[in-house]
Amino acid sequence: MRGSSRGARAAADKALALALDGVDRTALAEELFAINAAIDGDVSLRRAFADPSRDGESKRGLADRLFGGKVSEAANTLTGEVVAQRWQKEGDLGDTFESLAVRALLAGAEKGERIDDVEDELFRFERIVASDAELRDVLSSRNADSTGKAGLVRGLLEGKVQPETIRLAEQAVLVPRGRRLDRVLESYLKLASERRDELTALVTSVVALDERQQHRLTSALRAIYGKKVTLRSVLDPSVVGGIRVQIGDEVVDGTVLRRLEAVQRDLAG
Repeated sequence: MRGSSRGARAAADKALALALDGVDRTALAEELFAINAAIDGDVSLRRAFADPSRDGESKRGLADRLFGGKVSEAANTLTGEVVAQRWQKEGDLGDTFESLAVRALLAGAEKGERIDDVEDELFRFERIVASDAELRDVLSSRNADSTGKAGLVRGLLEGKVQPETIRLAEQAVLVPRGRRLDRVLESYLKLASERRDELTALVTSVVALDERQQHRLTSALRAIYGKKVTLRSVLDPSVVGGIRVQIGDEVVDGTVLRRLEAVQRDLAG
């Protein structure tokens, strides 16, 4: 996000931190998903809330008239704080509401000591979809029946993963908001890593790294980035040799690889 939206997003993040205190976080997440759907689905309403020339208090009042009494006090207060900010683009408002809802759901998983599982399961679901072109096409199709897509997701995941994982997978499939499915899932995984205050490194290699190699790579990346790093491995036979490491939008290049020389020697040995 750029310009005024960046500050608005920061204010929204602070408001969420306050809203999470002492509430049912899963219920708050569902309310935020619903509020975002209502705003996204009404062009005039979306424009009214995102209009940078409109006074923040008037936007807060409009939100209260629309949602007050229909959602919890925490959700209503948070919504008022979000729409009262100055947004540069309409899409930034929707992206922020989605982020808040996902983070509230992840906060619930964290409270229940399930967030590690959720992140791992969501990553595995993303890999399943990425490796199956037919499945990816069905779940990404705008013409496919929503009920059918939701049923397909549940059929794949129910009884095997945490409830938050299923909910996020369904949300990604049913409400992509104009984005590719893989991009939506990647954004959710990034929020999970941020919630855990860790970095996630996507490691692509021809063969799986053994435990010792994983430990050495993790230690090297932690020394470079100054944060705890979790590895997510992907096997790709098209990789000629060595490893490819991606953290967020950054791909480890030759310069950083020189700093990982010991790890590279180990992998080649």
